[in-house]
Amino acid sequence: MRQRLERVTASNQAIVIDGLVLLAGAWLAISPWIVHFNGTAPSVTVNNLILGIMIGVIALGLTWAPARMYRLSWAMVAVGVWVVIAPFVTRQVTVGVVWTNAVTGAVTILLGLAAVGMLFSGGRVGNRPTMAHQR
Repeated sequence: MRQRLERVTASNQAIVIDGLVLLAGAWLAISPWIVHFNGTAPSVTVNNLILGIMIGVIALGLTWAPARMYRLSWAMVAVGVWVVIAPFVTRQVTVGVVWTNAVTGAVTILLGLAAVGMLFSGGRVGNRPTMAHQR
């Protein structure tokens, strides 16, 4: 099973997903200062900084220890959902906050689902008989 996971996580698709997850985390962490809502929405600023760093750590973990970290792809989906609803929960709803968090949260959800999909597709591919087993 570990060999299947290593084969899937070494693919070009996995490398692209890992890189995009890292970029999404970096953007989420710095977005309050880029979009200039760090002064008007302090709770969302702290939320985005912490979750952006967490997503970045998950991305680095996906790269360095994929066998252990790909199971955390579901956590990225949950984080993405929270990023989308955080401005409404904290009642700091402005146009910049909502758009930034909605787009970044949606991207995080999609990347998390893509990573989960790769994990499941790797399991199905590994269960198929190979030519060597058929002889």
